[in-house]
Amino acid sequence: MPRVVRCGLIQVATPLDADRPLSKIKEAMIAKHLKLIERAAAKKVQVLGLQELFYGPYFCAEQNVRWYEMTEPVPEGSTVKLMQKVAAKHRMVIVVPVYEEEMPGLFFNTAAVIDADGKYLGKYRKHHIPHVHPGFWEKFYFTPGDLGYPVFTTKYARVGVYICYDRHFPEGARILGLNGAEVVFNPSATVAGLSEYLWELEQPAHAVANGYFVGAINRVGREKPWNIGEFYGKSYFCNPRGKIVAQASRDKDELVVADLDLDMIIEVRRTWQFFRDRRPETYGQLTAQTGRSAAAD
Repeated sequence: MPRVVRCGLIQVATPLDADRPLSKIKEAMIAKHLKLIERAAAKKVQVLGLQELFYGPYFCAEQNVRWYEMTEPVPEGSTVKLMQKVAAKHRMVIVVPVYEEEMPGLFFNTAAVIDADGKYLGKYRKHHIPHVHPGFWEKFYFTPGDLGYPVFTTKYARVGVYICYDRHFPEGARILGLNGAEVVFNPSATVAGLSEYLWELEQPAHAVANGYFVGAINRVGREKPWNIGEFYGKSYFCNPRGKIVAQASRDKDELVVADLDLDMIIEVRRTWQFFRDRRPETYGQLTAQTGRSAAAD
């Protein structure tokens, strides 16, 4: 029998402006997500991905220590604990992106992975941290990830995570494949005019090169007072052939649902033997800062 897993993605706009109390912003965003998670449960979603820093606005549009108050420990923090209860209630695997405090002054852009019984399986920390003008001042907030590229064996599928700016780097995407990922979730916050033309290019390419499914998640709307651009949504799933099989609109809160036949991974890899035909012994330059070879000198 085909091994089909029903997966979902949630994209939403921030309901409160950034000048409101942080506790109110967080409360409003979590409440909004809980309604959509209930909708996902009604649609029998088994694996669900939320957007980057899901319980707040994309505050990296400015550099302000105020936003350090949005951090919480993982998995001990209140948000992950809440989502553990939600996951167990609905028998649903949930990828939960939060702003993590490891210790005072040491913060990460993190996604916790919770199994269908509510068990915390582990976390992924975003590796590639942008500092891009205008409005993506992430090095002010996040330390580069230090936990590698883990793949989590959940009740329904082997799940990997790659966060936003990570998607521009094929190296980690390949490692997730080598580590056995079947579905890779990429929670993001990206605006039109900056990378929209890459949105439907890079991640289908990762899916093809590595023979897995990708769930790409972006938020929607404009966030005040920064207005760095329109978060254009268009969250989607693509299959190991690089075809987008389900996609959201660009401007609405939305739940995207797709049935992913994981047996397609075997079918595709039997045709395209990319892992067999790799030449890792020739890739040493990838770990050099400049990429220059001795021969070039």
